[in-house]
Amino acid sequence: MSTKLNVLSHVMVPDHQLMSEEEVSTLLSRYHITTEQLPKIYHDDPAVKAIDAKVDDVIRIIRKSHTAGRAEAYRLVIRRPKK
Repeated sequence: MSTKLNVLSHVMVPDHQLMSEEEVSTLLSRYHITTEQLPKIYHDDPAVKAIDAKVDDVIRIIRKSHTAGRAEAYRLVIRRPKK
């Protein structure tokens, strides 16, 4: 009897959303950056797996903020390097 844990439903895990190509191009043009300049997140992160993101996808992470009310962060999915 195995139950699968959904990490996204945990109270400590912020909302993770896979961004469309159009949203990514809007983001990059707004900040005048490339995808390589975004902060990174590994492909085997439990939240990345839960939303079925692939390498080179961009993820929007939405957190509750005491000062801003809502804070958005963006991450580029990369492959974890071999040890």
